[in-house]
Amino acid sequence: MFSRRNLIGAAAASLLLSACGTAGKGRPKLRVSITGKGDGDTRLLFKAAGIQPKGFDLVYSEFQSGHLVVEALNGGSLDYGGMSEIPPIFAAASTIQSFRQIAVAHGDVNNQVVLVPKGSKARSIADLKGKRVGYVRATTAQYFLIRMLEEVGLNWDDIIPVAMGVSDGAAAFSQGALDAWAIYGFPIQRAIATEGARILRTADGILSGNYLVSAHVDALADPDKAAIIREYLALVQQGFGWAAAHQDEWAGIVAQDIGVPRDYVLDQFRRKSATYELRPVTPEAIGSQQQVADVFFKAGLVPKRVDVRPLWDARFNDAIPKRG
Repeated sequence: MFSRRNLIGAAAASLLLSACGTAGKGRPKLRVSITGKGDGDTRLLFKAAGIQPKGFDLVYSEFQSGHLVVEALNGGSLDYGGMSEIPPIFAAASTIQSFRQIAVAHGDVNNQVVLVPKGSKARSIADLKGKRVGYVRATTAQYFLIRMLEEVGLNWDDIIPVAMGVSDGAAAFSQGALDAWAIYGFPIQRAIATEGARILRTADGILSGNYLVSAHVDALADPDKAAIIREYLALVQQGFGWAAAHQDEWAGIVAQDIGVPRDYVLDQFRRKSATYELRPVTPEAIGSQQQVADVFFKAGLVPKRVDVRPLWDARFNDAIPKRG
């Protein structure tokens, strides 16, 4: 999973940086990941909510999936990153874990789905037996696909799983090379709006809604950088509060960003299982990730049983304000 080639690629991707806020000469910087567009783009959220950090700059790096964020953290090119519960499990099964999970961004799971193309005869997950199903390796997409198959008495070998990145998956799905696609985020609305795709099943009832906030161990060991992370967590919570209070306005901004009609995003917002908020590290959050790790071990997708507890750090629990 964490090959030298992928690590170099993640580090190279992290050099494609864009600053947020007014850059100040000599001001400290926090290197932060962005995964995907639209609702998950903190740059877009901060701009919409009028949020700017004081005393430090944000330097963003774009990634297509959480496992690339983990690779960048392990490679030392990020201070702060977000991902689902899954990518850190693969890191924990390897020899390098240069990050700690410091908070939970709890949110929607209805934006994680199995899509089928226009005209598909599939009406349930059971209909995917023997079919080509795309997914993003080491992400929630792989996890909820495993669980959905189990629920209907199928296993991984009963489908033809096709691992690919988000952009490659979108192209393959559009070209008819996939019978179904397990995917998350803005590609769902784009496929529905532009290609007539249909949601076969959402991940509601399978995923916890926990998305993990992680920081590099060197950033945590640096008192100045740790203080910046503390401030940034409060700003993120402020942004989530703004989005929850301005859903219609936020939907229009997201729609323009991802290039789909506003009504499609509004519909997705109305179907949300939850709006986003930061939550502290709790035994329940740790237990949720452990349950996911055990599923991957049982499926033979990680080489050994993983104990996720050493990945967690609760030092910022008191820095997370209640969401407005």
